Amino acid sequence: MSAPNKSYDPVEVETLKPEEIERMRDEALAAFAAADSLDALHEAKVAQTGPTSPLALANREIGALPPHAKAEAGKRVGQARGAVNKALAARQVELEAERDARVLVEEAVDVTLPYDRVPSGARHPLTTMMERVADVFVAMGYEVAEGPEAEAEWFNFDALNFLPDHPARQMQDTFFVQGPEGTDESGSGVVLRTHTSPVQARALLDRELPVYIVCPGRVFRTDELDATHTPVFHQIELLAVDEGLTMADLKGTLDHMVQALFGEDMKTRLRPNYFPFTEPSAEMDMLCYVCKGESIGNPDRPCRTCSSEGWIELGGCGMVNPRVLTACGVDPEKYSGFAFGFGIERMLMFRHNVEDMRDMVEGDVRFTRPFGMEI
Repeated sequence: MSAPNKSYDPVEVETLKPEEIERMRDEALAAFAAADSLDALHEAKVAQTGPTSPLALANREIGALPPHAKAEAGKRVGQARGAVNKALAARQVELEAERDARVLVEEAVDVTLPYDRVPSGARHPLTTMMERVADVFVAMGYEVAEGPEAEAEWFNFDALNFLPDHPARQMQDTFFVQGPEGTDESGSGVVLRTHTSPVQARALLDRELPVYIVCPGRVFRTDELDATHTPVFHQIELLAVDEGLTMADLKGTLDHMVQALFGEDMKTRLRPNYFPFTEPSAEMDMLCYVCKGESIGNPDRPCRTCSSEGWIELGGCGMVNPRVLTACGVDPEKYSGFAFGFGIERMLMFRHNVEDMRDMVEGDVRFTRPFGMEI
């Protein structure tokens, strides 16, 4: 029996001829060299090294060769593919370097250009002032409470011991949205709230005792707009209702507030007054933060801020009237409370020597910008 004829080659693969392999390699190298961007190089990579590329297809044909011819064809294809991959990597490095150099030029930042071509913004100082005052009481354990600006007349007046014939309930003092003949079952009208005190009444009705709240917000009165008055302004009020509260607690709270806002050496005083919703009631004055009282009786050192009186009126305060507690469902025999409130616009005028209240509402950025973006 004769041995197998290993010299006989029944298959002749055209794509594996040396000249074909060289042609495929040269085409791939030329394609890489012609790529002028990384995207173009990626397309050439897929075409020349992907699974359907000429060299990849030629590599599959090696299996059709006789055993003694596979090694030589495999070596020839492997060298060609190695040269292609090497050229691909080198071209990618070149194109990446060109891209990085171009980015440095095209995306360069001229640090000598003006930085303030777009003016910086600013928060309105009234907003900042309200939040600053509220933060003083939040740090003491109080909660911030809010209520509607269009308020039922009962909450705005009746619950706060304003009698039906009180002057504040007349149209020349209050903006009425709906008269008493409205749809409310109690016959109460609807007004734009004249103070933030209705929030206190709502809090007493909605919350469990004890109650410690601070109420910042916008209020409305039929005042003419001038240097010291505006029909729309802001108030912040405080309410504390608990067992055993006294005027001493109120005085200590007021002292802490003015010291936190104006300095640790500030003092307050209380002058008797009358408010329907507090009994006893008082006006709260604070020591003039400019002259610290040294201008009193001293013609050599007049103070324009306090008119040389040494004190500045800040707002009203007092112990919550038992009638208000009863109207809100609180037993005045067991609980007592204190409250006070003041205008944010007035405090802003005190702190920053603002002479005309109209500057606060006209929206001129030249007024708000100096206050910055304090948060």
